[in-house]
Amino acid sequence: MAVVSQLLTGLVAALHVYFLILEMFLWATPVGQKAFGRSAEEQESTKVLAANQGLYNGFLAAGLVWSLVGGAVAIPIRTFFLGCVVIAGIYGGFTATRKILIVQAVPAAIALAITLAIR
Repeated sequence: MAVVSQLLTGLVAALHVYFLILEMFLWATPVGQKAFGRSAEEQESTKVLAANQGLYNGFLAAGLVWSLVGGAVAIPIRTFFLGCVVIAGIYGGFTATRKILIVQAVPAAIALAITLAIR
């Protein structure tokens, strides 16, 4: 189970690195427009906000990676950061788009449940 926790946490971290790239660097491109279903004008006018959001996703990814190499404190760190991702995903799912629940909250919730089961 510990290996499954690590693999799923790595997957969630990789997703957040992807979110960072998408929000910080690809937001106002056709890729960003397609991913978020917004017009070029909307994307351009919100790219500073999106970059900030992407940076936060990068911090979540960093915390999750830290939990994979954190030694004795790995599980508490992993639990904290996965919990943050779940909460952010639920909030985003209710305030932005339901897709966030599936893409962000569900994988993190599964990883969190498995992580809690090995404690």
